Amino acid sequence: MHNTKVDLGPHGSIAVQEWKLLWNTVTTATPIHVDTDYLGIAQVSAVSKHGVNATVKSKCAAIDRVNESVDFLAQRLAGGDSLYGKDSFKGNLEDLCGIVWYTNTDLSVLLGITTGFGGSADLRTAKVRDLQRALIQHQHSGILPLEKKAGSNRLTLREAPGVNSMPEEWVRGAILIRCKSLVAAHSAVRFDIIELLLSLLNNDMIPLVPLRGSISASGDLQPLSYIAGVLEGNPDCYVWTNDGNAGRMLIPADVALEQLVHKSINFGPKEALAVLNGTAVSTAVAALAMQESHHLAVFSQVLTAMGVEAMRGSMGSFNAFFDRVRPHRGQREAAANIRLFLTGSQLAHPEHEDEENRGGLKQDRYALRTSPQWIGPQLEDLALAHEQITIECNSTTDNPLIDIEGDAIHHGGNFQAASITSAMEKTRSCLQMFGRILFSQCTELLNPAMNNGLPPNLAADDPSTSYTMKGADINVAAYMSELAYLANPVSSHVQTAENGNQAINSLALVSARYTHMAIDCLSMICATYLYVLCQALDIRAMDRGYSSAIGPAVNKVTANIFENAFRDAGTLKKLQTKLLEQVVKHFDLTTSLDASDRFNKIAEAVQSTLTTSLYTHDHLPKDFNALPAIKRWTDQTSATLHDLFLQRRHVYFTTPDATPYLGAASSRMYSYVRRDLKVPFHKGLADRPTKDNELKTIGSNISIIHEAMRSGRLYDPLLMCLGMRHIEVVPGARGLHKAHL
Repeated sequence: MHNTKVDLGPHGSIAVQEWKLLWNTVTTATPIHVDTDYLGIAQVSAVSKHGVNATVKSKCAAIDRVNESVDFLAQRLAGGDSLYGKDSFKGNLEDLCGIVWYTNTDLSVLLGITTGFGGSADLRTAKVRDLQRALIQHQHSGILPLEKKAGSNRLTLREAPGVNSMPEEWVRGAILIRCKSLVAAHSAVRFDIIELLLSLLNNDMIPLVPLRGSISASGDLQPLSYIAGVLEGNPDCYVWTNDGNAGRMLIPADVALEQLVHKSINFGPKEALAVLNGTAVSTAVAALAMQESHHLAVFSQVLTAMGVEAMRGSMGSFNAFFDRVRPHRGQREAAANIRLFLTGSQLAHPEHEDEENRGGLKQDRYALRTSPQWIGPQLEDLALAHEQITIECNSTTDNPLIDIEGDAIHHGGNFQAASITSAMEKTRSCLQMFGRILFSQCTELLNPAMNNGLPPNLAADDPSTSYTMKGADINVAAYMSELAYLANPVSSHVQTAENGNQAINSLALVSARYTHMAIDCLSMICATYLYVLCQALDIRAMDRGYSSAIGPAVNKVTANIFENAFRDAGTLKKLQTKLLEQVVKHFDLTTSLDASDRFNKIAEAVQSTLTTSLYTHDHLPKDFNALPAIKRWTDQTSATLHDLFLQRRHVYFTTPDATPYLGAASSRMYSYVRRDLKVPFHKGLADRPTKDNELKTIGSNISIIHEAMRSGRLYDPLLMCLGMRHIEVVPGARGLHKAHL
């Protein structure tokens, strides 16, 4: 697949392009230019998760542009038009950021600049700097840990069973996106503010921000206020910084500014409001969720293809004819991807295989057969959500907005983050849909009544004393239940806030946070299912090796006993074929039995076929005694099958390798799990960890896969399934952990 040219489809193109952009940005340490670069999900991730710097490319031009907006606001404050017309009052022009060249001392009424905020906008003041301080002060109402020490893993009775502060990655992304908005010069902030925000970001000094408290209506006011508090050097606002021992510690904001050798910001008119009054936090959290969701969408398709092989399903479900007569883009893309992933499979049944040769169900169950129709619409929704989020990353979100070209100040609602809510509600619903189909596939694979010849719980040894995947079966039900709960919309729970002024509010940050929780649940389902699939594929490969050996062995027993009874070689050959077909059939039907009982049961079940063949044959020798011969055949066949099974199982346990039988995607992912992650084939009860071995629990092995997902390492082989070339990592890139990106 390295050189395969693949039509990726709309969603696959997004997933691959964003991954390549992330890799290129991180490995080359290319700075993100907030003034000139288009800010996409890859760029947000590069800065948030991997420590890539953000800068202003054309500093002089940016300074001129933002200064022009500051001057424009100052002129309007000094007597120009406002939302309230010519209504004005006496003010002190020294408060206008030191701008003192105006002779008119009447200040215009501008929302949040000379008026109160929101439902208190009927209040007036000429103390424009104090007003900005008051804005930050009243928003500093969030709940944070009182103990400002890093590194404690103890949970006391006074602590909540979870953190109350945001991950640093989210805050890094918020700073980046807020700088992108402010540098557009629609908010009338001085360049010093943008420069200090970027300095904090690039020096890895990240404000401590409450996790909860934003309704994302007038932007993410509360979380952004803690970033503004750091800018003004508030000693009760804290900053994460390096502790000198490869760890992190919290220091007060005033100390952080001293270390940066930077003066605290004394906010002028509108400047604090401009920092607070935007969607940067919810947008950053959503962008990071979007990146993970794209990967999980591709993963769901790869796991489905692996499931087709593990269940010995049919390739016919993915025939392009279905997409021609029902041409939904997502359905077409999902089917094409799964067909690609199954290339070269020896386990999946060919599309036009004779029904008699296949046996079992005429068609696969819904979780496999209708997977393109189930997954396809989700790919379409994710593409739309991606568009909504990337537009928001590059938008000005503030109020009021400075329109220099239009010679106006506009009062509106660009801070309302409903676009992010819309994107996240769709995304979370998609994650639930992915989880539901994978859950069904996984539970069917673990059910011996449905899995087409695999043992109960995928036990590789005796099923009476080994329950290998039973715990995993229960786990995925727990993960799926939580994921389904999280899929419920957040937007239907909006409450009126702030003196009734914010009667509608987007709850975008809440929705984005819950999307990350949904990602956690789906990631656990995917990690567990991948482990289950690799186990199933190993058992299929082990059984294939055994099945290829039983033909000669059973035929030899049959020939030794009945060669004299059937002097016609053709008749004997037909008997051997009939008996072998029945042996193979009953091998699949007896997976719930231990090896000590299984093969006697198989031999006894085949007796009826043997007896019928003997007693309907017209030319048996008169001296041939059929009953003892049948008994002898049964005993010898049972012993032969049993001994051969134990021998072949021992060989496979020693050197397990399913790749010769697997399709392109399964082979890649199986090899990654078994060879790169060193997660082994589970051999049953003998693999129980003790002090005398170095074995791991099933959960520890699944956790290895899960960690590879969350660190990003697993997404290299995953996206290579779509035809990407292999990507080598540049050592030392922050946050990559020497991964294959």
